[in-house]
Amino acid sequence: MSPRRTVVVILPDIRSTHNTGSFFRTSDGAGVSKIYLTGITAAPPHPHLVKVSLGAEAVVPWEYHEDVLSVIAKLRAEGFQIVAVEQTPESVHYKKAEYSQKVAVIFGNEVTGLSDEVINTCDLVVDIPMFGKKESLNVSIAGGIILYHLMQD
Repeated sequence: MSPRRTVVVILPDIRSTHNTGSFFRTSDGAGVSKIYLTGITAAPPHPHLVKVSLGAEAVVPWEYHEDVLSVIAKLRAEGFQIVAVEQTPESVHYKKAEYSQKVAVIFGNEVTGLSDEVINTCDLVVDIPMFGKKESLNVSIAGGIILYHLMQD
């Protein structure tokens, strides 16, 4: 079964190599086309990332860029809808959002999330509703939810 849309992932300033490794595995399983690593996000062949990704870093195409805004501009020029996953007053439930055929989805830092500067460059901001006492999910868990939704929708 092939995905219905083209999806790429942008990971700016992800602190945990385990989360980044998990994104590689999830992206492979979900059929993501490419991962863009930016800022402090570790890149292969970091040993902790490779340990968690279990080889997915070798099959999912990826690029490292220092600046996330340049990646966003590049992908927008290629026709991608830029979607942030973040809780904001304007964010839309991820299942109620309208996505294009080419989506670049951005997941933020585990503590600080995405900067206002990044959010303001996005076409759409989506969130995952929280029903417990904690305000957010682990970034790699949120990634799994969003990526599989995008590929099945």
